[in-house]
Amino acid sequence: MLIGLVVTAAVLAGGGWAVQQAAGGSVAAAPDSQTLWIALGSMAAVGLVVGLVVAGRVSPLATFLPSMVLLAWTVVYALDVNRALSFVPVEPSMHQLVREAGAGARTLLTTGVFALLGVALFIPVLMPSRWSRRDDDVDEEYETTPERSYY
Repeated sequence: MLIGLVVTAAVLAGGGWAVQQAAGGSVAAAPDSQTLWIALGSMAAVGLVVGLVVAGRVSPLATFLPSMVLLAWTVVYALDVNRALSFVPVEPSMHQLVREAGAGARTLLTTGVFALLGVALFIPVLMPSRWSRRDDDVDEEYETTPERSYY
């Protein structure tokens, strides 16, 4: 479950911040070269974390938790746009990084990227092999002895 919380934070905060920085932030001009490279590196890191959790053999809760958060927020957005957008931090009392991550998350929500990621993260939950323990693959260790053996 801890891995699921980390993935959720990475997608919401890291992905949101990276999208906001790559898009140029609140400034109408294009971002400078260094900011763009940092934003692209952050996107790659978020993609790596998501990819490792989806493809790796970890608990299905590691993908279930972020998928439910993303899909639930998308459903709320589809039903009530104002309520869904009210979850985005925009108050001036918030730290600048949190506001930037929120603005990027708003972009990802309104463009449907969160719905896409939510479905992609939910697919591994449906795989039965993810729910079995690793020890089930190996038979118990015992040796067969010949019938006429003393040991």
